[in-house]
Amino acid sequence: MSPVFPTVREVLALDPVRRGAPRLVAGEAGLDRPVRWVHVAEVPDIATLLGGGELVLTTGIGLPADDAGLRAFIGDLAEVGVSGLVVELGRRYPAEVPRVMVVAAERRGLPLVELRRATPFVRITEAVHALIVDAQLHELRATEEIHQRFTDLSVEGAGAAEVVRQAAELAGCPVVLENLSRQVLAYDPAGESADLLLDGWEQHSRRIRPTGRTAYDVASGWLVTTVGARGQDWGRLLLRWPAGADLGDGRPVGAPPTRLTILVERAASTLALGRLIRRDAEGLERQLHRTLLTALLDHSRPVDEIALRARALGVTLDRRHLVGIMVRHRRDTTAGHPSPGEGGPPVDGPGPPPPPTARPAPTTSPDPEAGPARLRDLAEAVGQALRETKLSGLTSPVDDQAVGVLLALPDAAAEERALAAFAAALRRRHPDQPSPGGSGHRLTVIVAAGSGVGSLREVRRSLVEARQLAEAARRDRRDLPIFRLPHVGLAGVLHLLRDEPRLQTFVERELGALLAHDAQHPREQLLGTLRAYLEQGRNKSAGAAAAHLSRPAFYERLARIGRILGVDLDSVEACLSLHVALLALDAIRTP
Repeated sequence: MSPVFPTVREVLALDPVRRGAPRLVAGEAGLDRPVRWVHVAEVPDIATLLGGGELVLTTGIGLPADDAGLRAFIGDLAEVGVSGLVVELGRRYPAEVPRVMVVAAERRGLPLVELRRATPFVRITEAVHALIVDAQLHELRATEEIHQRFTDLSVEGAGAAEVVRQAAELAGCPVVLENLSRQVLAYDPAGESADLLLDGWEQHSRRIRPTGRTAYDVASGWLVTTVGARGQDWGRLLLRWPAGADLGDGRPVGAPPTRLTILVERAASTLALGRLIRRDAEGLERQLHRTLLTALLDHSRPVDEIALRARALGVTLDRRHLVGIMVRHRRDTTAGHPSPGEGGPPVDGPGPPPPPTARPAPTTSPDPEAGPARLRDLAEAVGQALRETKLSGLTSPVDDQAVGVLLALPDAAAEERALAAFAAALRRRHPDQPSPGGSGHRLTVIVAAGSGVGSLREVRRSLVEARQLAEAARRDRRDLPIFRLPHVGLAGVLHLLRDEPRLQTFVERELGALLAHDAQHPREQLLGTLRAYLEQGRNKSAGAAAAHLSRPAFYERLARIGRILGVDLDSVEACLSLHVALLALDAIRTP
């Protein structure tokens, strides 16, 4: 990218200048100085009228005659910061400029050029000023595009990754967004190596200390602006200028053009505005955590890229023992509030039918209170538990019910201790809560952990296993700190298989006739009678008490069930099959 103004080198390449047969006699180191304007002068004290950045054209007829005066003339021009001095030979200096001028200009690094043939200065002035105007018009158009592009991104509610990508595309340079802890939230290497860009980022970033809210750090070559609004800064946006250390000839590149400063500031404003709009949503860090966890679950990104992005976020997944965890709510019956069908004296005769599920098991119907706000609270508690236990990992909601965690441990020996510490900290941060509305239930937290793995390529298995365990644990009556694979019983396995057509066919084959009968005779509900009988270990007296029926009425119902299903309820094998079918029916009916 070129600066707004042409350099002395570019001016010397213009046709009107080349017709004058230019020859550089001093100050080669200053050829890349920008030329802000062209000024024709024939008086020795012209420096007092200049502001810096001018290319001075002269025939020399008004310059001092003595060496001291010429040295002072060159010194004054250098002091005010002119870009260069062009002297037309012929009128004052027939063959060459005085040696004293050459030495003085070389000492001050001021480009001194001889024009060995006469050329109209007005042609040079017109050409240079046209170049400046064209460059400024190009800059204006580029600035307009920047404003339009980021205005569109603001309106669309684009995420941080998209804003950074667009900034890198417009600049043609690497762009990095970091938080105040120097962790990378988003980046775009602009075609360069992401590994080289992010390697040791935190240490590198802490060495970039520009002065001011937006400034260019010459030592590191990064243009930096602060990101934030309303007095609350939360990050920095960095643009590397130039992409290399020089332009190929060993000379350092100057500060970036104005439009890049405008670009980073406009991009930072878009990021800040987006954060304000989404202030009630997930933070940028959590969004990136969710992106990475989701990518691991659905194989949407290469694991090497996930490891790189996680490392830039401050989470190392390489050469770690990794454990997938799922955390979700379960709505349990609160002690002291009997479920329907519990307590009360036995009933003689049909009476009001007991519900099909007359047992104090966890309620597994959808929890209307478990909305986005409750899930955010759970996600925040999980993050706090990780920080409290000083554990490293990725964590974010992975769907509308569960918060996923990928724990990165130094070795397998630390697994049990780390999981126990995490579960205990989470219980302290997020204890059981009564459900709103006096429903007689409490919300408890389930922590399910998959098997630990030693490679990021295997981590999907651990995360999927944890998700399945959390689903199965919703039907478990136990209040375990952590659910692991050995804790999943038959009910849990059936819950995991609830979408399997063969299991559904089995349930219909075993219980279909009884379900059809209950649908036609809703006051009897023989399914509840069968459940009470089987859950009491085929003890008819205990089953009658559990179903709140007299024993004769209970016996009569069992006989009708046997006839409807065509089975012998005294057969252990038949009852085992029916009990499994009942558990499978519960799993299928569970959302």
